[in-house]
Amino acid sequence: MPLYPLYALLFTDTGLSGGEISLLFAIWSTVGIVAEVPTGALADRFSRRANLVAAGLLQAAGFALWTALPSFWVFAAGFVLWGLGGALASGALEALLYDGLLAAGHESRYVRVSGQITAAGLIAQIPAAVAAAVLFPLGGYPLVGWVSVAICLTAALLATRLPEVRNGSGNDEDEDELGYFATLRDGVREAARRPAVRTAALVLAALAGLDAFEEYFPLLTAAWGVPTALNPAATLVITLGGAAGAALAARAGRLPGWGLAGLMLAAGLALAGSAALHRPAGIVLVAGFYALYRLVLVIADARLQAVIDGAARATVTSVAALATELSAMVLYAAWALGGPWCVALLTAALSVTLAGRTNDGERLRE
Repeated sequence: MPLYPLYALLFTDTGLSGGEISLLFAIWSTVGIVAEVPTGALADRFSRRANLVAAGLLQAAGFALWTALPSFWVFAAGFVLWGLGGALASGALEALLYDGLLAAGHESRYVRVSGQITAAGLIAQIPAAVAAAVLFPLGGYPLVGWVSVAICLTAALLATRLPEVRNGSGNDEDEDELGYFATLRDGVREAARRPAVRTAALVLAALAGLDAFEEYFPLLTAAWGVPTALNPAATLVITLGGAAGAALAARAGRLPGWGLAGLMLAAGLALAGSAALHRPAGIVLVAGFYALYRLVLVIADARLQAVIDGAARATVTSVAALATELSAMVLYAAWALGGPWCVALLTAALSVTLAGRTNDGERLRE
């Protein structure tokens, strides 16, 4: 989506302040908090593939609003639609992948495949950045926006072609015996009552909240003197760092909690170094931060999937995603208080959550 590397700049060019932009992100997270778990239960009860299709359609509708009527309240409405779409996809994608691998007898490959999917999604921002750099001079934000709407619709169409295996068995009989609310109850109960699942979900949520920092990458590079026309290319360096980290996650899949904590501490130090440098060269350090963070995040997600035993996998994953939205609020507050300095401090603090935790590396062996 060529709009992705530019939409934060669209907000500022429309006249929004930093506080208003953070409020929009908070609205986005609030919608996710409300919709996350109910939409996860929808995926478990009915169709995870249908959730992914609906997610693309809702995101397209949100971007269409932004493009047609740019203003604070329209941006807020677009984030509501995008938040609903994100909630529909969250949990459904991981469950679709893990149960598909489980049905094939290859669930131990989840960390590798998940890392490759994450890396591919990040690398896909290369053509997006190129498109943004080409389309923006030709037609400004409107052209970028409408092309992004078309891409979201195309993604929804492609999602209809994804194969779906229910609970790794290919047998829908057990799922049909459970109603929607029973599915919702079972998923929430597993996430809350089983200690291994609860711990893995909380660790993943604490870490995944940092992903909201990605929304500030264009603002960060702009503050360091990168012009708007070159901003997509500059942030692409950070994205490629994250892709490299995600792709290498399988190699670090058996690290103990203290090892992952060390990687997160190193990520925080790299980000602090970029803030101290405060110039375009600091983008390389941010890329290092993002690489280490994405590597740890893929492993944390895989360790959650490995300890889920029930049929409501998407619901359990959505419970973790709901907690992620709450931790993202902490990230937004950290940025508002001190920009990259506070985010670096938050990253270092989160390393403590990994010390002695998520030690299920043996479950992820190849």
